[in-house]
Amino acid sequence: MRTDQTVAPAATATAAPAAGGAPVRFDTKIAVLLREDLEPWQRLNVTAFLVSGLGTVSPEVVGEPYADADGVAYLPMFRQPVLVFEGTKELMAAAHGRALSRALPSAVFTSDLFATGNDRDNRAAVRAVATDRLDLVGLAVHGPRNAVDKVLKGARMHP
Repeated sequence: MRTDQTVAPAATATAAPAAGGAPVRFDTKIAVLLREDLEPWQRLNVTAFLVSGLGTVSPEVVGEPYADADGVAYLPMFRQPVLVFEGTKELMAAAHGRALSRALPSAVFTSDLFATGNDRDNRAAVRAVATDRLDLVGLAVHGPRNAVDKVLKGARMHP
């Protein structure tokens, strides 16, 4: 996440949900793009890591805590869906460039991070590589729906 980026507008719904009615459409989109050659366990791990920081820079995307009928409390989750896409290594690089050019809040996961075991080493591994030379295997973006759609142009929904 670049610290000089602006935070996207609040994730607001454009329509109130009706019981069993039309789906809610949000003004913003949370999306993860994964490189298509990842192993299944890597896809899950990368996705979890990528979205983990979003609520810290865009707290409006996080809803209220949950509780069950017995009053047991659970952590809050995102207020809106996280859409997961996949694409080639070349598409990853292009999407990364488009996200940066639009100054969208983003997170990256590089292939080097599979060899590290802690946050400090993860950050050092990313810092050691120039932006245009990052070997991206995952990218998460958040922002206005149309901007995120443009960033992900050419990507396909994850199966």
